Amino acid sequence: MAFRTLFADPMLRMLVAAIGLAALLPATGEARGVAQSVANAAIFILFLLNGMRIARRDIAVGIANWRFLLPLVLWVFGAMALMGLALASLGQGWLTPSVALGFLYLGTLPSTVQSATSYTALAGGNVALSVVGAALLNILGVFVTVPIFLALGGSGSGAVGMEVIGKIMLLLILPFALGQAVQNLTSEFISRHKPKIAWVDRFAISAAIYVAFSGAVEQGIWSRVDGYDWVLIGLLVGVFLVLANLGAWIAGGALGLVRADRIAFLFAGAQKSAAVGAPLATILFAPEQAGFIVIALLLYHFCQLVVAAPIATRLAHQHPADAAAHGAPTTRS
Repeated sequence: MAFRTLFADPMLRMLVAAIGLAALLPATGEARGVAQSVANAAIFILFLLNGMRIARRDIAVGIANWRFLLPLVLWVFGAMALMGLALASLGQGWLTPSVALGFLYLGTLPSTVQSATSYTALAGGNVALSVVGAALLNILGVFVTVPIFLALGGSGSGAVGMEVIGKIMLLLILPFALGQAVQNLTSEFISRHKPKIAWVDRFAISAAIYVAFSGAVEQGIWSRVDGYDWVLIGLLVGVFLVLANLGAWIAGGALGLVRADRIAFLFAGAQKSAAVGAPLATILFAPEQAGFIVIALLLYHFCQLVVAAPIATRLAHQHPADAAAHGAPTTRS
């Protein structure tokens, strides 16, 4: 039942479709330039909408709750980045260098807002705190993921020059700032068209994945990453998932967080965002490298949904009154 629910997720279906389309009809030559332009425009709109959606007052409230936020930031961008570095080092010599490097890249990414808050609600956690925490992590991720990635030795295809910095400013930071500036004028529009806007998000992420995988297909991903490699990648992703979830839960306990806040810390701390990771990869890396870099991210994104559902259900069953109080169902098939 959990897998059936998982594959009902439109985002997952679109990611699979983007990878399948890239495998069958990769964008190469002049078509790659067109596809990259479409993806860039979609990324700009995605971050513009993010700026419109994340209320400035929520950011202020989240920053004020430093006892929750500061440890969460240190966990996501510190401890998990070091985990990614360790797994990347383990993969070196066994995997294609760009694939191994993808684990470091994965470790430096922020949390994903939607699934982190959804599973927090299901488990009976503090949903408001989860929303604010994950949203702030996404904002910080735009600014700190690349510096942390580079500081830990991830240079990609070379040093990040002014061209890449300019793209990050133009496609990520500028639209987000514009969205923040006009959100008072657009809040009603965003609320009214929320379901349609969700499809804009999905298209932008899928377009970035299509461009990245097109480059990887052109470089012979299916011959350079064989069956043995996929098994090893899966094992490393599994290790990362265990460390991320167990570590976040233990850290929340060590901080003395109440149960609802500890649940919020767990799901905001263990999830990783394809919504930031996929677009940023197409900006930071050349298309022929980006497709290899995001393999770990996409597999982790899939597996985190598989793992999070039973964890949230178990937590809800342990304290059904808390789950009901936070508006979450107490059973789930």
